[in-house]
Amino acid sequence: MTDDVTLTHLDEPLFDGAGATKRDLVDYLEAVSEFILPELRGRPLSVIRVRGGQRPFMQKNLPDYAPPWIHFVTLWAESSRREVRYALCDDWRTLLWFANQRAVEYHPTLVLAGAMDRPTQVILDIDPPEGGPFGRAVAAAFLVRQALVDAGLRGAVKTSGSKGVHVYVPVEGATSEEAAAATRALAARAERLDPALATTAFIRSDREGKVFLDSTRAGGATVAAAYSPRVRPGVPVSFPVRWEDLDGVTPGDFTVRTVPGLLGRHGAHGAHEAHEAWAGQLPAPQRLSEALVEEGRAIPIARVQAMHEGKRRARARRES
Repeated sequence: MTDDVTLTHLDEPLFDGAGATKRDLVDYLEAVSEFILPELRGRPLSVIRVRGGQRPFMQKNLPDYAPPWIHFVTLWAESSRREVRYALCDDWRTLLWFANQRAVEYHPTLVLAGAMDRPTQVILDIDPPEGGPFGRAVAAAFLVRQALVDAGLRGAVKTSGSKGVHVYVPVEGATSEEAAAATRALAARAERLDPALATTAFIRSDREGKVFLDSTRAGGATVAAAYSPRVRPGVPVSFPVRWEDLDGVTPGDFTVRTVPGLLGRHGAHGAHEAHEAWAGQLPAPQRLSEALVEEGRAIPIARVQAMHEGKRRARARRES
């Protein structure tokens, strides 16, 4: 037993193809707890769990059997039309309990539980096309960085832990609607910088092999936290890097086995100081300009536009 949590089945494989055990997950989360807990604290949390021999699943609702000392917040979930008890992973004991539940991925909201309409981040999720090289996602991330500079903003970047990257922009004073509009505007501006490379097309068949700039991580959305492992072969980690290092890394550089060493005295990629949270590059919260928000309001919401377009195409097929 550790910190009131009884750990079980530690030597079982974490999942098929993980190349790691449940013990490796626990050890990793302990090693990075001072980095990942600030990303989770106070935010409604969803996790992706993997039970032995089963497919991964996302868990939003805190189970009834959870210990009474786990903090939570009850929120209305529009998608499922019910109230959901979201855990708040505020301390190491809670994180350890989730690890023992085989929670591999940690997906917090972009808002704090006490301020549900005041997002603290604007996020651009950048995905290369299927089979496309990571370098194309990196190139698109630099388009986003330029769009931010042009808007008077700064952001930090991390690998997604899958095949792409996430650009984070800490913000303050914006409503969820305003942040969502600004996200659409920034994605559109980045697309215009190099439309042969990047696209904001939400419908996959419309992307023509380009890198997708996903502007839908807004409002009640969640995203894999910095330092969160992912359910992928080798258990890669979503890891912050310096902008100047981004074109020299690959997602496979950062796994539950390698990251604890990168956070040590020698830092990431040969630096001679300890790794700071977010590679020391996460800026202070910034205000979104009215002009950027208004520009985004004129851009249709991608999911809604895609839904209407899908219906239109289906109707056209039936009529033909």
